[in-house]
Amino acid sequence: MKEFSISLKEKLLKMDAVVLVTTLAMTSLSVLVLWGASNEFGSGRFKVQCIAAVLGFVVMMAIASIDYDGMISKFEIGFFAVSVAMLILVIVVNLGSSDGSNHNWIAIPGTSFNIQPSEFVKITFIITFSRHIDRVRSNINSVKNVLKLALHAGIIVGLVMLTKDLGTVLVYVFLVAVMLFSAGLSLWYFAGMGLLIVVAIPALWNKMAEYQQMRILVGFNPELDPIDYGFQAIMSRNAIISGGFRGAGLTGGSQFAAVPAAHSDFLFCVLAEKLGFFGTFTYLALMIALVIRLLVLARRTRKDYASLICVGVAAILIAQTLENIGMCLAILPVVGITLPFFSYGGSSMLAMFMAIGVIQSICTHNKKYYFERETSSFSG
Repeated sequence: MKEFSISLKEKLLKMDAVVLVTTLAMTSLSVLVLWGASNEFGSGRFKVQCIAAVLGFVVMMAIASIDYDGMISKFEIGFFAVSVAMLILVIVVNLGSSDGSNHNWIAIPGTSFNIQPSEFVKITFIITFSRHIDRVRSNINSVKNVLKLALHAGIIVGLVMLTKDLGTVLVYVFLVAVMLFSAGLSLWYFAGMGLLIVVAIPALWNKMAEYQQMRILVGFNPELDPIDYGFQAIMSRNAIISGGFRGAGLTGGSQFAAVPAAHSDFLFCVLAEKLGFFGTFTYLALMIALVIRLLVLARRTRKDYASLICVGVAAILIAQTLENIGMCLAILPVVGITLPFFSYGGSSMLAMFMAIGVIQSICTHNKKYYFERETSSFSG
């Protein structure tokens, strides 16, 4: 079939406005809060976040201009191989670490910066897993296909687990479950997996490091250890409470300064203290709008696996937002999860913009051929 010949400008004009505006608005809010806290965090973090945001935007625009279908069709195996290689590299580089904590980053030689490959693997995994599901979609509930999908997901999740990053593991598990549910996997499989997890909990608990066990216990009741493991969550909760409805102002507030890692995983408490309920509501409204829009786009895509990509990105946003805000409120365990498009960190920001770039590529190339009509099981 004859392919449309359209210019780069026409492609970019087909980008989804809701997705673009919400992501840029959340990123701008992040930069604004870091600027307001420059006295406590230092101006360096504000500058790094600005650079990461600009670089992420440029990468997003570049990916949006590329035909996602052609790229993924050619490099699907390569994406999976690179994902495995990056995670193995993290494990090898940190093999000598013996403090028991998670090590999911690689230091860049000669600089003070680190990269977290697991952040970038999220999008490559969504791409390869969606393609795998699409190939077996017509018979997804056969035991053979389910085992193959489990192996695919198990390799990535298992490697992430070896980095001892429990929080990221939970995000991947949630991501896999949502994608398989959206593809029509029988609920009996979910019930069986749930039963298996319940049975395995005692064994898994005994294999966890002490700090991981304490984080889980204290996560639901930080007062169990308010001096050590519960301190971060309690201080974060105090900062959120002190913000009240109106907040202390962009350059005001002091409670957040006592929160360890307030600039990164706990930046939400800084937002709450400085801009109060209004600031937190703004972020949540933008995130909800983005997730809803991704699910709407999932029903409109030309290809089934593109629908699954949209669902997968939405699943990441949901999982990380709920977990991050939950630990900032001291109602969920502190597991080191960033708040999408908000927490300080170049890897997280860049990876999220790359994911949105793939979404925008799906939007800009949704009607690629004349007379092409590909039915989707995700369209109502």
